[in-house]
Amino acid sequence: MGAGAKHRLVFVDRLLATLVHPRHAVTHDVLACWFGVDRSTITRAIGEVRPLLAERGCTISPGARLRTLAEVVDHLGTSGKTGIIDGTEIRVRRPAAGRKDRDQFISGKSKQNAVRTMVVTDGDGRVLFCSPAEHGSCADITHARPLGPVRLLGGGPVLEILADAGYQGLGAQTGGRVVTPPHRKFKKNAPDWYEEMHERQRKAHSSRRIRVEHGIAHLKNWRALVRHLGRREHIGDMVQAVAGLPSHQQTADLTSAQQM
Repeated sequence: MGAGAKHRLVFVDRLLATLVHPRHAVTHDVLACWFGVDRSTITRAIGEVRPLLAERGCTISPGARLRTLAEVVDHLGTSGKTGIIDGTEIRVRRPAAGRKDRDQFISGKSKQNAVRTMVVTDGDGRVLFCSPAEHGSCADITHARPLGPVRLLGGGPVLEILADAGYQGLGAQTGGRVVTPPHRKFKKNAPDWYEEMHERQRKAHSSRRIRVEHGIAHLKNWRALVRHLGRREHIGDMVQAVAGLPSHQQTADLTSAQQM
């Protein structure tokens, strides 16, 4: 018992270093100078604490957290709230030359090396779930399918989840529970009345799902989720660790507003 090197940083300092690193994109060298320890000490501390934060999940009420998409679906079905899903990209370092999957990180949307994650919020923009990261070339609907929305929603509770055009096709597969923008029936020479109706429906749908952009903006306040300069294999834990922190603050703010 008690064998092995002792930590030179107490747990509070290790937690602080782990939080400052993604919040301000501070390098391990700078954190080492700040705490007066070796760089390897900071690297080990972040490597130990980051998975713990990733396992916490997203807070929906004091003492209650959501960790999986199945729990999110159950929560939305029980509470009767509308969910909103959207994908967001995080820039990463370019893979080394000669790597087989090097081109898979190039996003077709931004034309940059990135990874993609799916964010789920409620109608108030509170973050409920962030998926593991996938290559930037992965389409939104391709990323969503392995997470099981068709299985969870097809025979699950009656609820509504708003999504953008990148998820068209999930609506029919989930019994209409996933709502996407209306399809455009006329490609060319559309009548004026149809253009007006389609634009009105599109704007109405966009105004309802704009809250997910607010939730993503809270995540992007953490600079490591704007451009991740560390190892790409750590970005999954990083995303899920950060997701639980804004959701906790959002829940606290919402609780205070309801009490007032």
